[in-house]
Amino acid sequence: MTERFFELAERAAHKGAPRLIGGDERAFARIAATLAAEVDRTRRALDEARRVRASWGQAAVQRDAEVRRLEAHLRVLRRVRADLALGRMDVAGIGSRTWIGRIGLADEDGERVLVDWRTPAATAFFAATPATPLGLARRRRYRWAHGRVIDYWDEALDPGVDADDLVLEADSAFLRSLGEHRSGRMRDVLATIQADQDAIVRADAHGALVVDGGPGTGKTVVALHRAAYLLAAEERIREGGLLFVGPHEPYLAYVADVLPGLGEEGVVTCTLRDLVPEGAGAQPETDRAVAALKASPRMLDAVRRAVAAWERPPEEPLEVGTPWGGAVADAAAWAEAFAAADPASTHDDARDEVWAALLEVLAEQIDEEEARPEAVRRALARDEALRSAFGRAWPVLDPAGLVADLWSHPALLRRCAPWLAEDDVLRLQRTDPRAWTESDLAILDAMRALTGEPEAVRQRRRREAAVAAERAGRNRVVDELIAGDDGEGLVALLRGADAQRSLLDEAALPAPTPDALRGPFAHVVVDEAQELTPMQWAAVLRRCPSGSLTVVGDRAQARAGFAESWEERLRTVGVRSVRRRTLGVNYRTPEEVMAEAEPVIRAALPDAAVPVAVRTSGVPVHHGSPDELAAVLTAWLEREQEGVACVIGAPSPVADPRVRALDPVAAKGLEFDLVVLVDPAGFGGGVRGAVDRYVAMTRATERLVVLGR
Repeated sequence: MTERFFELAERAAHKGAPRLIGGDERAFARIAATLAAEVDRTRRALDEARRVRASWGQAAVQRDAEVRRLEAHLRVLRRVRADLALGRMDVAGIGSRTWIGRIGLADEDGERVLVDWRTPAATAFFAATPATPLGLARRRRYRWAHGRVIDYWDEALDPGVDADDLVLEADSAFLRSLGEHRSGRMRDVLATIQADQDAIVRADAHGALVVDGGPGTGKTVVALHRAAYLLAAEERIREGGLLFVGPHEPYLAYVADVLPGLGEEGVVTCTLRDLVPEGAGAQPETDRAVAALKASPRMLDAVRRAVAAWERPPEEPLEVGTPWGGAVADAAAWAEAFAAADPASTHDDARDEVWAALLEVLAEQIDEEEARPEAVRRALARDEALRSAFGRAWPVLDPAGLVADLWSHPALLRRCAPWLAEDDVLRLQRTDPRAWTESDLAILDAMRALTGEPEAVRQRRRREAAVAAERAGRNRVVDELIAGDDGEGLVALLRGADAQRSLLDEAALPAPTPDALRGPFAHVVVDEAQELTPMQWAAVLRRCPSGSLTVVGDRAQARAGFAESWEERLRTVGVRSVRRRTLGVNYRTPEEVMAEAEPVIRAALPDAAVPVAVRTSGVPVHHGSPDELAAVLTAWLEREQEGVACVIGAPSPVADPRVRALDPVAAKGLEFDLVVLVDPAGFGGGVRGAVDRYVAMTRATERLVVLGR
């Protein structure tokens, strides 16, 4: 064995004796060799899959799917080295050892050298405690950096275990790791997932599971690991897809490496802004009263009425002529056609259903025996007066235009939202109705869900026309071939409908652009869920009809207040099956910071569930004046060669990539070694101001500086 996998930090040098780590070194060498062989095997399989000639039909679909699968697997394999290994568990009595990893690996003989952390066989590694050892005698967790183990943490789970080759410490590697420097990305914490967190990660996905916990309790860690676990553990979710909704773009960038590092690339991530095209340019809603009106679930009724206002049959009967006689599109005919619309269809999809039903109703009025029904319907469909009348009765709608109409036509808004007071109607009007704000986005999404997307309709119709043209051309060729056949040869098989369909190369036809966020998804994870309004919840549930949700949040961090329970909030928006799990230990924020942050939130929310901090930094909170900002940052940068800092409440006067400037909302879900609050009193009063101050303070993992009152 030439490669060594341990490069212990100075504080852990006493752990480097061969009797302590020799078995691990041999295991890592085996893992590295198996990994290299798996990379080679996957690369060769990918090359072979790419050489398969399949240009159309099911063969092409299968080939492309296999290429994508192998490419994803190869990306995961190339991202890791021997640091795939998270730790080791020793079974009591028989002394066998099992290494737990980010992914599973087996050697060429099929013997398992690494067990995937998501499998049932790995559960004991995370869930065992001295009180409940689950059959384990001991456990070792590794701390990796740059492909080498820099520290490890041993635990004796069986009091009678021989501890000669263990290093037992009161100060665990886990607690030490909490105080290490942060970077711009979330750190890898899989090896140190705690038993209470792992139980939530592995909970089943039936109904809604609420993960309730204060700052630093690992809610986001649990949410991300749960997403990766569910995709591996539940076929329904793997096939139906999983959507992860984060609070803002800095958060998504911060956690971007976590899921790939867990061996999972199948999660779709987004913010609520991303759900509609208008989200990219939407501005904050500065008027809280307007934001509250738009967040009301009654806005869904206004959206429905706005769509229904464009589904109006003509009042006057229309006579339509054909070569076989006439028909009358009267009130009864229109009513029967309108009734054919599937309630589950969007307005634009139902338009085709209503048009087809109208032609059928009118064709039935023509009693000419020689007229073929399809010929009659084609003749009716060519009538310009009928087409024009139908276009007015059930037009293609622009969802954004309909929402803009609500904000620019008071009479329309009064008609669609009759419960609004006159002052509220006028408050919702604006000079530029398409100057979208964040409060508009959920309404736009609801409108699209009812109307459909005009571009999707146009794409579908272009595809249908292309299919028809392609089929007509194929049929001409088939007819010529059949005409020259004696009826007994293979060409006669072309008369079969299945054979003729197989000739159509649909892969070459115009295809609709898929909306990756439209869903439906089998499961949705929502982080910072305490901030969602009823309209935003409607947008989430629209993408997850099954109600299979992981809801992650903290009622004490809700800027708009959160008086009811999680169960009450979710049932109000239509989620019936709700379970709640609580995380009460703050692993991130030092005691010194929490001692100052707790009174801030309790002044506004006396019953706030403030988590208990488990570590100290030894650094007291510093109070000063705003003119100290530059000096504080400069001194920290000179003293600390690693880590990241964040200024909250003011621009940063220091141009350094390790220093960021964010507002309290954009800082949610993130963590920094140093947090500097500037003029926290300026964050405002009431619950919103207290929450912003509390959130900002608890982003600190080491040091907090408060400049101002």
